[in-house]
Amino acid sequence: MAAIVLISVGVLFNIFGCIGLLRLPDVYNRLQAATKCVTLGCCSILLGVFIHFGLTDAGIKGLIAIPLLFFSATVAAHALVRGTYHFGVKMTEKSVKDEYKSDVK
Repeated sequence: MAAIVLISVGVLFNIFGCIGLLRLPDVYNRLQAATKCVTLGCCSILLGVFIHFGLTDAGIKGLIAIPLLFFSATVAAHALVRGTYHFGVKMTEKSVKDEYKSDVK
């Protein structure tokens, strides 16, 4: 039962991430939605796989994939945002704060 709940929650987070990709105004907001929602969704699905299969090959692989996915997705998204900003892609007018303005030279 817990595995089904975790997998369902993970699928919902992945759907929200996809909706964020379609609805948000600029590349920075889209990357944030995709990274946060899809990372949490996939980690939840993998945890559900571990709970469902237990200490078998599939369960251990799911458990090992969680930290790999978590760290690689966040680092990749940060690198993409920095590169996008470096190449001059503008933020939307609705953006409130520009954290990278002082960092980029």
